[in-house]
Amino acid sequence: MAIQLFHNPRCSKSRQTLALLEAEGIDFEVILYLDTPPDVNTVRHLLEKLDYTPRQLMRKNESKYRELELDNDTLSEEALIQAMVAHPILIERPILVTDAKAAIGRPPEKVLEIL
Repeated sequence: MAIQLFHNPRCSKSRQTLALLEAEGIDFEVILYLDTPPDVNTVRHLLEKLDYTPRQLMRKNESKYRELELDNDTLSEEALIQAMVAHPILIERPILVTDAKAAIGRPPEKVLEIL
C-alpha cells in the first residue's frame, strides 16, 4: 500500500503528524505540496478519498481565502478547486492518503484511523 503525507513543514499539526507516523514506523512518502502543488485531478482525488466537498478542504482562516473572497456561496465547486490548485496554501493540512482512504491530521492521531 502506497502511503503519502501532504505536508507543510511550517505547520505544527503537520510536523506532529509526520513525527507520529515516523514513531509508528510507518513507511510513507512526504509530499511538500506548497513546493509541488497538486493539479486539479489530484485535488479531486483527495476530495473523493476524504469524502469532502471542496469548501470542507479549504483553510478558511487563511488570508488568501478572504483576499479571494472564497466565502462567496455562489462559487462553483470547480472554482474552489481551481483556487486550491492556484493557491495550495488554501488546502487543509496535513493529509495522509492510502490506497483506500485519506484523513486530515487534526488532531494528528486521526490519521492512524485509516492505517
